[in-house]
Amino acid sequence: MDIVEVKNICKTYPSFQLKDVSFSLEEGKITGFIGRNGAGKTTTIKAMLNLIHPDSGRISYFGMPLAGNEAAIKQRIGYSTGSLSWYPRKTIREIVRVTRGFYSNWDDEAYRRYRTMFSLDEEKKPIELSEGMKVKFNLLLALSHRAKVLILDEPTSGLDPFSRDELLDLFLTLKEHGVTILFSTHIITDLERCADNIIYISKGKIRAACSGDAFLQDYGQPGESLEESFLRLEKEARA
Repeated sequence: MDIVEVKNICKTYPSFQLKDVSFSLEEGKITGFIGRNGAGKTTTIKAMLNLIHPDSGRISYFGMPLAGNEAAIKQRIGYSTGSLSWYPRKTIREIVRVTRGFYSNWDDEAYRRYRTMFSLDEEKKPIELSEGMKVKFNLLLALSHRAKVLILDEPTSGLDPFSRDELLDLFLTLKEHGVTILFSTHIITDLERCADNIIYISKGKIRAACSGDAFLQDYGQPGESLEESFLRLEKEARA
């Protein structure tokens, strides 16, 4: 069952254009969103969250259009970016106290569990955190209101290999509990490790949206790894 649908999203900027972006997310599956810098990953994700307004197209969650149902939908989804730039001088405890009030389904037990897992000190301020710990804090907020869909923009950015491995294990655990995950990444091994499906975007267009096996079958060459296929496709696109 598709729990998220993105249909024919277009957005034009002076130097960039999203062109008829369409894909869907299967319920309880992990989808990796891949493309080089400037390909349109973050623009697409912002459109999915109504942080930018597409020129055309539609987006729906749980069978409901985002337009007109944004508040209800955002109670059931979580978003995390690879950086954290708000409330840099407030403590984690203070930020959580404010954030908790926005979610009717906030789960204090889940918050405590993930805070312990991520080894986050509530008395620390974001300005005092390493880049990797900022990622973990942002993800902590997304996980603490029992979201059924997680949309994660470069969630492994800045993490050391051990922490990255720990986070990917967490993705697999959340999948077992029926959570749908979309995460963008530049790290091909992250996709190989946990992604069921792959969305590949290049120059503002979706070039592939399929399972990992189907991607290699349809776009790979004999003996190529996923990374080798992706790099070759990018070179061909710019030839």
